[in-house]
Amino acid sequence: MTWKWAPSDDEIQKYRQSWNPLSNGPILSTAVDIQPKGQSHVQFYVFGETGHEQFGNRLTTERTDAPTHLDSVAPTMTFGHGVTDHLEADVAFSGIYWDASRSSHTDGRTTDSALGIGDTALYLKYRPIVQDPDSWRPSIVIYNQLGLPTSDWFGTQSVPGGRSPLGKLPSTRFGALSLTEGVLFRKNIQPFRFTGGVYYSYSVPGSSGGLNTYVGDIVNTRFITEYILNEEHGLGFNLEFVTLHGLPHRLDGHQVNINPTSFTLFGIEPALQYKFTSEALGGALVGAAGVLFTVAGQNDIGAIYPNISLYWYWGKNGKVQMR
Repeated sequence: MTWKWAPSDDEIQKYRQSWNPLSNGPILSTAVDIQPKGQSHVQFYVFGETGHEQFGNRLTTERTDAPTHLDSVAPTMTFGHGVTDHLEADVAFSGIYWDASRSSHTDGRTTDSALGIGDTALYLKYRPIVQDPDSWRPSIVIYNQLGLPTSDWFGTQSVPGGRSPLGKLPSTRFGALSLTEGVLFRKNIQPFRFTGGVYYSYSVPGSSGGLNTYVGDIVNTRFITEYILNEEHGLGFNLEFVTLHGLPHRLDGHQVNINPTSFTLFGIEPALQYKFTSEALGGALVGAAGVLFTVAGQNDIGAIYPNISLYWYWGKNGKVQMR
């Protein structure tokens, strides 16, 4: 058997004709299968965070009151386009508002807040393997992301803790130039769809007070189960599992000099998805809403993350297909 760098047209068409009702899909992970060539989407995504507790210096489900109480909202706008049937290009712009209350031994609590431009993500998704409806073979996608520190360029004050929250895109250091590589899979087995992925993020060295700063690399994992209750209306229930691991080392070999040198979070999100318009209108509006809960962690914040996602799909011939 010879290796093929892209699925054949017959494999693509076989997948396109299989069971795959149009809906929002996962909220906390990018779609795995690629947009058909010429089809585009715009996504509006709002991710909130309320975290007033923290996990200690060991992996645990127990929480204590955090010295910093953080509330934030991060709206994101993503544009995606199917360049070919095997390659999709996306760009995600974000904003950020956060409000923090810190404990003080002398003045009770002090407050601080910021509103501004967030970071920007440019990413490509390449699918060398498309799922086969008649076997267990899943779709496999290679994910490549460049994270641009636009928050730093526009002078947005960094989020306390220095990390973008557990969001749809892989979590990265706020205000840092970063590179992320990922491998994702997806398999449809009526009435379920299963999606998963692993992302590895590296941030270039920063500076603080004239000294170079080296933060550890980050590993994200995602696993999502979708159960489609009503195909016509794209009504489905999602259960999404998320982990975030801050590693005590870097790919470039520099010693990590930011405390804590490592951290871990485990989260779970129930969500609902729904299709609001028919594809006959020349496009389709689909949405989803959910709440992510952190259930365990180490050296990080214990929080809840309500979020909503709206997609508008459109194709060059007025017809749209689920990715």
